[in-house]
Amino acid sequence: MSSLSSLDISLFAAYVVMLVAVAFWVSREKAGHEKNTQDYFLAGNSLPWWAIGASLIAANISAEQIIGMSGSGYAIGLAIASYEWMAAITLIIVGKYFLPIFLKHRIYTMPQFLEQRFGHDVRLTLAIFWLGVYVFVNLTSILWLGALAINTITGVDMTVGLVFLALLSLTYSLYGGLKAVAYTDIIQVVVLVAGGLLLTYITLGMLGDGGIINGFTTLLDKAPEKFDMILAPEHEHYMSLPGLSVLIGGMWIMNLSYWGFNQYIIQRTLAAKDLKEAQKGIVFAAFLKLLMPIIVVLPGIVAFVLQPGLEPADKAYPMLLGMMPEGIKGFVFAALVAAIVSSLGSMANSISTIFTMDIYTHYRPNLGDKHYLRIGRIVSVAAMLLAVICAKPLLGQLDQAFQYIQEFTGFFTPGIVVLFLLGMFWKPTTSKGAMAAALGSFALSLALKFMAPELPFIDRVGVVFISCLVLAMLVSKLDRNAQARGQNLLDGVQFATSGSYNVATLAVTAILAALYITWW
Repeated sequence: MSSLSSLDISLFAAYVVMLVAVAFWVSREKAGHEKNTQDYFLAGNSLPWWAIGASLIAANISAEQIIGMSGSGYAIGLAIASYEWMAAITLIIVGKYFLPIFLKHRIYTMPQFLEQRFGHDVRLTLAIFWLGVYVFVNLTSILWLGALAINTITGVDMTVGLVFLALLSLTYSLYGGLKAVAYTDIIQVVVLVAGGLLLTYITLGMLGDGGIINGFTTLLDKAPEKFDMILAPEHEHYMSLPGLSVLIGGMWIMNLSYWGFNQYIIQRTLAAKDLKEAQKGIVFAAFLKLLMPIIVVLPGIVAFVLQPGLEPADKAYPMLLGMMPEGIKGFVFAALVAAIVSSLGSMANSISTIFTMDIYTHYRPNLGDKHYLRIGRIVSVAAMLLAVICAKPLLGQLDQAFQYIQEFTGFFTPGIVVLFLLGMFWKPTTSKGAMAAALGSFALSLALKFMAPELPFIDRVGVVFISCLVLAMLVSKLDRNAQARGQNLLDGVQFATSGSYNVATLAVTAILAALYITWW
């Protein structure tokens, strides 16, 4: 247990004040303009590429990433970085093939797109599903791991930490909506990357008598097993990262679902000025993802060498933060909290967007922007309160929360990816076929979980994806009386990308190939 000095607390307090001030400043409206739903939920479709890219990373890198992936780095090693590095190429795919379709149809939410393609029943089903996952998996995990970090670093009670994080995220995001979240995320990302690199630099120096090169060499010497990118079947963590399946199997499905069809993430690109700006933001985020393992995985391996036997593994990053010098500790702590509250704010905004635009407006139409904004804010507060209450019962006994999140979402993501891919690119798909994929995903995943417990969950995701793909196509073909909706979804959509986008794609691919060849 460690604590923050007066200097650390002052630095942290100054950061919090600045964050809230900037949020209110960017949220102000021009004289005579009243905030509407497009302003609140899509930032008035005004986001530039640098705000989109920064906000994508800030939304993604939160407590479950920093704390959870550092814990997995401690327990498993560099192999867990595949989630980060493969996300970079996934972003490029999303920018080229998915964004042109979404932006062409000017949607607010992913369920709204599904209604255009399959009808309201599919939209409502997926909206309810996402609300449940966002509140009971994502919000709770971010809050719990964030409070765990605060508790480890400062000794503050877990409940106090939960309430503090919830209130702070609502304070800066509740009034301004997505615009406040996205623009403050620029500050958050700068602080997050700088603080994360600083912590890695200092802790590597501890291993190498002040030199990071010596420190990294020491790390390789003392924990060579932590640098295996492809785990062998006999590895104790093979079930979490099953060898080559990580590169050619189910992880692609997990990444496509998260980066391509996840409202919490894709909402930033829907708020872009235009397609070109959204794609530039995607490329910016892809390059930032290449850096993330240095910030979120490498510290966990350092912690393994400095203090083996740590339990739970998720205490690795907070333990390292507690070893920072006075002043620097406050800055890195601010970076950690920055990551947490930015994701909480983003998640709360996405929850309010889905509930308001996909459910509430259907049953209570034409009530005006002011009414819908009030509902959206109420939903944000209610979701945060529910997550605070449920965080400890759901996550209090887990050793690696990141793996819990991946395995739980893995029950549903195969069907979601099938639903969207067929909906966009296979015209005969009907609403019954889409529902078969969505519902079949959970049923098949649950069956394999109990019937083949030795099957790694990433492999299970791949098997269920192929099964749902066949199921959806079969049901659609047998559904002779149904008219497939949205037959012209691809009409007028341009998939051609700029030369700079293509160069960025080659660069990201080359960097990833070099990384995997080096650490194979």
